[in-house]
Amino acid sequence: QVQLVESGGGLVQPGGSLRLSCAASGSIFRFSDMGWYRQAPGKQRELVASITLSSSTNYADSVKGRFTISRDNAKNTMYLQMNSLKPEDTAVYYCTLRNIWWGQGTQVTVSS
Repeated sequence: QVQLVESGGGLVQPGGSLRLSCAASGSIFRFSDMGWYRQAPGKQRELVASITLSSSTNYADSVKGRFTISRDNAKNTMYLQMNSLKPEDTAVYYCTLRNIWWGQGTQVTVSS
C-alpha cells in the first residue's frame, strides 16, 4: 500500500517562497509519474505540476516560471519549490502518485 505525506505548507507574504515535500512509502515511487494539485475554496482541484518517472515536467500556465517540481528517487520524495507567491496561489496542495494515491494535503496561504 502506498502512503503519501505532504509537508512544508504555511503562511507566507506575497512574493515569498515555500518548498513543499511529498514523502512516499513503498517501492513503486521511482517507477511512477507524480504530480501536485491544488484546491482553493469553492474551486475545483487543478493540476499545478507533474513529473514523470524519467523526470520530464509539465506546469500549469499560472505557475510557469515561478514553481519548480522535482523528485529524489533515493529518498522517495517529490518537491515543489514555489517562488514569487501570489494570493491566488492560496489553496490546499495535494501530491499524487499515478493519480491513484493521494496525500492528505497541506495548506498554503499567501497573504500580507
